[in-house]
Amino acid sequence: MPIEYVIEVHLRRVVATVHGTLTEHDVFGYQRNVWTHPEIAGFDEIVDMTYVEHVDLPTPSGERMRALAELSAEMDAVTSSRFAIVAPGDFAYGLARMYGTYRALDERSTKEVRVFRSMQDAMAWLEEERNAE
Repeated sequence: MPIEYVIEVHLRRVVATVHGTLTEHDVFGYQRNVWTHPEIAGFDEIVDMTYVEHVDLPTPSGERMRALAELSAEMDAVTSSRFAIVAPGDFAYGLARMYGTYRALDERSTKEVRVFRSMQDAMAWLEEERNAE
């Protein structure tokens, strides 16, 4: 699986890095494998797509992005959290924005999704809330 992740319990955050070819199987597998652990419910999330070389999705129509957003929202914790996606490439950036839009439209979603071109900007946004507390 080209998605590796680390659970930073002390920061209440999951950091995932995607490498190589990203497939539908990888994305749905990551969602189901990682976010079914009750001990990380409500954690912030960051997915770094900097090292994605190719995105292999069956349909570019948005159907699968909508299905992923619905699955993700269904798995959300009751408490709100933040989800930063780092996508420097134009295609990955567009897919991430589409996913974020579908998440925002799902009333079950408790994660605020933002898409960034750099890890530095994404981390600053995640830290912004932590520093405000």
